[in-house]
Order: sequence, then C-alpha cells, then structure tokens
Amino acid sequence: MAIFRSASGEGGTEVVLASGNPYGSRTLVVERDEDSSVAYLCSPDGTVHGAVWLANHRPAPPVVDLRRINAGLPPLMPRPNTLHPEGRRPLGQLSPLWFEEGDGVALYEDDDLLAVIPGWADMRRGMPGYARDAVGETPFAWALSEALEGLQPRIENAASYWRWRHGEGSWPSFQQFVMGHLDRVLGPADRYWDASGDRLPTVGITERPPHGDRGFTVLSTVGMSCQRMPTVEQWIDKPGAYARIELAVATRDDPRDAALLLVWLAQYPWHSVTWLGHGHTAKWYHEPSTFPLGPQYSGVLMQANPPHMPDMSGFAFGGEIVRWLWLSPVTALEAQRH
Repeated sequence: MAIFRSASGEGGTEVVLASGNPYGSRTLVVERDEDSSVAYLCSPDGTVHGAVWLANHRPAPPVVDLRRINAGLPPLMPRPNTLHPEGRRPLGQLSPLWFEEGDGVALYEDDDLLAVIPGWADMRRGMPGYARDAVGETPFAWALSEALEGLQPRIENAASYWRWRHGEGSWPSFQQFVMGHLDRVLGPADRYWDASGDRLPTVGITERPPHGDRGFTVLSTVGMSCQRMPTVEQWIDKPGAYARIELAVATRDDPRDAALLLVWLAQYPWHSVTWLGHGHTAKWYHEPSTFPLGPQYSGVLMQANPPHMPDMSGFAFGGEIVRWLWLSPVTALEAQRH
C-alpha cells in the first residue's frame, strides 16, 4: 500500500508551495485538495524522500481512509491522531526554513511552526516528518510537540545561519578567515580559482607553492566548511566533529590538473545530499582517459592527516572543528579495497 502519492499536483490536488533549497538538491512541495494538505521533500528527479500530513479540512474519519490513499489523494488523518478532529481552515501563508545542510526543512504557517521534515525522514522505513497538528505516531506524521526539544536547536541554528549567510560581507569575511589559516600553515598564496560558478555553496581553490621545507604545491578548497555537510548525523554518533571539511591535494606537477579534482568534489556533498569523510573514495565522473592525474587512475581516496602532509588542524567554524581531507589518486582495484 502506498502511504503517500508522488508530488505532482494531479488527481484534483493543487500545489500551494514549491520551494527549492539553496543548493538545488531538494524541493519542498505542499499539496492540498478540499479535504487535506500534505508536504513532500523531493529530489530534482521527483523522488519523494520525506512526506508529512499537515491538516484535515473536513471531519476526520474514525480510521484510515484506504480508498482515498489508493486513489493517490493526500491522506486524511484518523480522528484519534489529529488535534482538530472536526477539521480546520485551509492553510495560511506558508514559508520554508531550510536546514544549513539543505537536507531537511521546517515549514511555517503565518510565522508559526507547522511541520518539520528532517534529513532522516524516510517513508520506506516508516519515518514521516513531524506535524504540529498530529497526535502520536502514524505513517502520515509524528507529533511535532514530542520531538520539538531535539528539533528546536536545529531550527534555531538554521535561522541564525541563513541570517548570517545572506548578510552583507559574510562570504568575504569567511574567505579571509580560511585564507589566513592557510597562510599560517602553508605559507603565501599564489593563484585562486572559483569552483562554484553561480551555485551555492560558494567554494574557491587556493594554490600554495612550495614553501620552506615543503617541496610540493598544495591546493585547498576554501568554503566547503562554511556549511555543514548533509546526512552526517545518519552515520556518525557525534557529527559535530565530522560535518565540516575542506579538501586538499598535493602535487609536484601542473597545479591546474590537481585543481580539477577539487572543482569536481567541492560542491558534491550538497548537490548529491551526501557526505565525505576519512577513508571514502570517489569514482571519477567522466571517462577514465580524462582523469586529471593520468588514465591509470579511476578516482580518489580521501584521508585525514596522512603521513608526510602538512598539519592543517587549528581551524574551526560555527563552533565545530574543520577537518582537511587529502585526496590521492587510486586505481579501480585500489578503490575497491577501501
């Protein structure tokens, strides 16, 4: 039985809100018909990752209305599981607040928190989002009131983060902060490239020529750590130590070739809604013959604090440490071993 239909606005339903996250990787879609409203968290291809009932607009049925669900209509919450068993008026002005990572969203109605679909919502595992008007736990929604203690800090952090990020001078000040750290640990900068184009997150690449006893060039991203990576908390017990990263690569050859690796991966976590960590590998996205460091390689291995590389520690943002992951090329066989 399909608990929710895919968000398409068909079958007599109306899309009342469609809002993408800042990274273009998720869209919040709110649909309604005359009887109920529901919200979906979708990827660009239309896949629904989370869904939550928002409101009944007519008296609630005593039990789940299976005919309605099988017809692909937004569900009606059964009477025992809604704060408004007689139904409520259509939703007011809706506005989303995206989590810093972009994988979850809080939905407001007239400045009042209406629902939350976090990144860990998963309809296949029976984990819908949280709704203000829900009572208890159902396949359609879990009660927001029972989860608010854990969700409220995330919501407040998101509001604070986007207020800062959209403020004048936020990116230049952060960029200067990172560059100053790299000046201290790697020496003076040379060239700088933009790796983001017109899309968030904003990320640059800084080149640091050989300096002191270091006989090789180091290239580093600048800006990945300005926002937490998505999904880390689904894999790590203490995500605060792993959610912010920058990438680095060392080379004795043309730095522009190595820089292509950073361009490739700099925005990857937010656009693909995933995370990068120590021991992870990434397969080159194009033909093997085009791999920047030679066709014998097929991807990269990421390592924190590898031997014989500069110590990049000592930088933090948002109260969380930033880890530099060093990229090294690997063959297809080597990648399988990790």
